[in-house]
Amino acid sequence: MRLVTIKLRQKMIKKFTIVTLILSILSITASPALGNNNDETNFLIPEHGYTVDYYRSYGEPVIRASIIGNPELSRGETADLQITIANSGVVEGFKRLNANQNRIPDSTEEKLAEAEMEEEKGCTTAKNIKAVLVSETEYIEVEPATSVQHVEELETGYTATLRYTIKIDSDAPAGSYELLLPLNYQYQANVRTTTADVINLGLTDTQYAREYKTKTETLRIPISIENKPRLEVTNVSGNLAQGESKAIEITYKNTGESVAKDALARIIVMSPLSTEKSIVRLGDIEPGEEKIARFVISADQDALVKNYGINSEIKYIDEDGETSFSENMKVNLHLEATEKKFSITGVAVILIVLIALYQIINVYRKRNKNNENASGDLNE
Repeated sequence: MRLVTIKLRQKMIKKFTIVTLILSILSITASPALGNNNDETNFLIPEHGYTVDYYRSYGEPVIRASIIGNPELSRGETADLQITIANSGVVEGFKRLNANQNRIPDSTEEKLAEAEMEEEKGCTTAKNIKAVLVSETEYIEVEPATSVQHVEELETGYTATLRYTIKIDSDAPAGSYELLLPLNYQYQANVRTTTADVINLGLTDTQYAREYKTKTETLRIPISIENKPRLEVTNVSGNLAQGESKAIEITYKNTGESVAKDALARIIVMSPLSTEKSIVRLGDIEPGEEKIARFVISADQDALVKNYGINSEIKYIDEDGETSFSENMKVNLHLEATEKKFSITGVAVILIVLIALYQIINVYRKRNKNNENASGDLNE
């Protein structure tokens, strides 16, 4: 008898342990499913036994992107790029499902169904949008600190502005480019109405269970780098020394894609250098063409012997008939020391002085000799 009692106790303990274990597992798995009713994107719906589905909606977000302002950029530019994303999603229709709750009147259930249909209209709203701007060309760099933008919610018919910073390489060829804008977001895929049985789950304030889908798509953002002349200094010829005025020839080349019309080259020199004429007309400079400007530059006698950087720019008419200026260009000019040279006049003066000295010395010697002879005759 005692042995039977012990065995019964062991069986009861074993059953209690199994039940406790099952309840623990259920509590762990159920807790995230119950979730917070205010956080719809993380809400895990109750089982279908606790919900009923009256309607199925057809529609989803449709997002388009466009640049605010002029999409044409310049070489070497750092631009604040503003992109508008717009949601034009449309609910295309609803499908009434054959669902009902037997324990409530038909009139009440129809009101519940209509209320669910209103909730289904949220299928076109995009939530938790993540937008990353990507450049596939080496000539355009997206500033990493601004490359990722977020939008919490974008309803249909509304817009949001994304702000990025991009840098255009100074050697970028003119033409059309595309930036990529991958988007990742969630949208409501279905709404189910909870039944009275949901109270058994402790969700007394929950009226709807929502299912969400994640969508990833890539939009294309067209931009262009303007087609214009690009002028550079390719050569400097001529020597300049202290105290001299010499002609210095500067070669300019148009490495851009369009002609620089009626071009004027200008240099800006400062003391101890100077010039009487700082502007030279070059005329039209075609793409790939070189033009030479000749400037007469003077240097002070006490100017330091070193390399001088002279600023230069070119004023021209662009293809739109507008006056434009090139970027500032540096002209490197080396100033040499003055060579010590004797002039013909100086040599002549020195020769005359030497001849005069020679004559004086000669006269002096003759006098001394005559005096010695006269003194000898007297002694005799």
